[in-house]
Amino acid sequence: MLVAPGTEPNYAMKNWLIVALGLGLSSLAGCVDTYKPEAISKPVNYLVVDGFINANGVTTIRLSRTGLLDSNKPIPVETRANVFIEEEGGARYPLAEASTAGTYRSASLRLSPGRRVRLYIKTSGPQEYASDFVPVKLTPPIDSLTWRAKPDGVQLYVNTHDETDQARYYRWDYDQTWEFTSALVSRYEYVNHQMLPRRENINRCWRSEVGTTVKLGNTARLSHDVLREASLFMVPSTSEKLNIKYSILVRQYAITPEESAYWEMLNKNTENIGTVFGPLPSQEQGNVHRLGADEPVLGYVGASSVTEKRLFVARPQLPRTWYPSAGNPECVFLQIVPDPEGKGPTIEEYFGTGMHLPVDEVAPGVYSGAMRECVDCRLRGSNIRPSFWQ
Repeated sequence: MLVAPGTEPNYAMKNWLIVALGLGLSSLAGCVDTYKPEAISKPVNYLVVDGFINANGVTTIRLSRTGLLDSNKPIPVETRANVFIEEEGGARYPLAEASTAGTYRSASLRLSPGRRVRLYIKTSGPQEYASDFVPVKLTPPIDSLTWRAKPDGVQLYVNTHDETDQARYYRWDYDQTWEFTSALVSRYEYVNHQMLPRRENINRCWRSEVGTTVKLGNTARLSHDVLREASLFMVPSTSEKLNIKYSILVRQYAITPEESAYWEMLNKNTENIGTVFGPLPSQEQGNVHRLGADEPVLGYVGASSVTEKRLFVARPQLPRTWYPSAGNPECVFLQIVPDPEGKGPTIEEYFGTGMHLPVDEVAPGVYSGAMRECVDCRLRGSNIRPSFWQ
C-alpha cells in the first residue's frame, strides 16, 4: 500500500492513497497467517502535489513522494524543485523553497479572475510536471458560521452567497482551537535544587488541530447562488473541546465542477472504507500530469481566492446536562514529599528527575506533588494565549 504525507490543508490525501493505490485489503479478523500483498513492498515513487493557487495572496505548495506502508522511513519530500505559477499565454511567477523542505511559496500575488493558470514543476531529477490550466475563481465572503446544540453535540454550519451567481461550487477546510486545563494546579517549581514559587502558569493551555476532512457544497441546481446552513461537522457533546471554550476558523474556496468531483471522490474513498456495500476505491489522480510520460501524479491544483471566518462556542452556551471530558488522566493521588515518617523519597529524588512536579506546600518544607501529565498542560498544548482568543 502507498501513503503520502498528511500535510495541511489536505489531510484526506493520506487516507485516500492507502485505499486508492493500495491494491490489497488489511488483514481480516480471524486470520492466523499474515498476508502481505505485493503492493505493500513494491517500490513506487509517485509525485504528490498538495496545495492550490491563491489568487489573492501567497501560494503554498507541498511536494512529496509516495512511500510504502510497511516502511519505517519518513515519507520523502521533493526538494530542490523549480516551481512556477503560469498564466496561459502570459506571466510566470516563481515559488521558492521555504525552510521546511519540500514546501514552496510564492510572493503575494493578485491574479485576475477568469484568467487561466496552472502549476509547473521541474524536479531535480529532472522530470517535468504541470497541472491543467484552470480558471481563476473569485471566492465570495462567508456570510456567517452558525451552530446548533443537537442531542449528540454541536452541529456547525456555514452560510454564504454570491451575488453574481458565479461561484456555485464550494470547498471548506478548517482549523480548530480549544482551551483546556491540567487536572492539578502547580504553585511551585523545583529549580537548581530549590523550591520556588512558580512564575509561569502551566495549568491553562490552548490546543490547535488542523481539520482532517474537506467539506463540499454547491448551488448548481438552485436559481440563485445561496447556501444556508450548509453542514460542516459535529463536535460530540462529550469532547474535551467543549469543556471551556472552542473556536473554529473556516476557510472557503470557490472551485470548478471538475475540482468538486475530484474532492467528492476523495471523500468517498476515505469516508466509506471498511463497509462491504460501500463504493469501490477509485484511482482518481486529479489534474496534475508528468509531461511526456505516462506516470500517476497525485493531487489537484485549483485556483481561487480564499475567504475565512471564525466562530467561538463557550461552555455556558451549551446544555447544562452535557458533561464534556476534561481530557486529563486519572490524577487523584498526591505524593507528600518528604514523607513525614521518612519512608518516601526525598524532595531531590522525587522532583529532581522532572517526571513529577510540585503542586503546593502543605507544611513548611513539605510539598505535594504529582506526575507531570497531571500538572503540565504544555504536554498537550501551549500555554501561550492565541492572539485571536476572546
